[in-house]
Amino acid sequence: MDHQRYRRMHGHTMPSMKKAEFEVALKGKKQIAAGTMAFVFEKPNGFQFRAGQHIRMTLIDPSETDNEDNSRFFSLASTPQDADLVIAMRMRDTAFKRVLGRMQIGEKALIQILLDVPHRAFTLHDNASKPAVMLAGGIGIAPAYSMIKDATERKLPHKIFLFYSNCRFRKF
Repeated sequence: MDHQRYRRMHGHTMPSMKKAEFEVALKGKKQIAAGTMAFVFEKPNGFQFRAGQHIRMTLIDPSETDNEDNSRFFSLASTPQDADLVIAMRMRDTAFKRVLGRMQIGEKALIQILLDVPHRAFTLHDNASKPAVMLAGGIGIAPAYSMIKDATERKLPHKIFLFYSNCRFRKF
């Protein structure tokens, strides 16, 4: 799905899609690869999602903003069984990511999630007789990781094939 479609799905233009909204506190953050961070947020009571599903995160009263807005969409890298919510991202130089990178433990952000996973959303299909083939590159591994970990934890009979590529550019 493209960025504009995400915006329509979470905006006011698709009222039939119900969403839930939660304030979540930052519990931790760590570098997981060069230029890539994982952020761990508390999982609110009653928060439910399918592995691979995305959220919309909005910074609450950010110290700086730019023309890219104070909201972003992230696939959850955690599974529904995990105690916390994890998002991972490349740390580009944007106001949103600078503010998120400076967040202190306990500070809060607002997240929204669709209550019904839309048809053709990026989640593992239910038909275990059909193999699941995933193609991922770079930080796009986050939803694939969530789905594979979830399938493993739930001992699903699916055959899952992951093709992953990542490159690292060096400055000379």
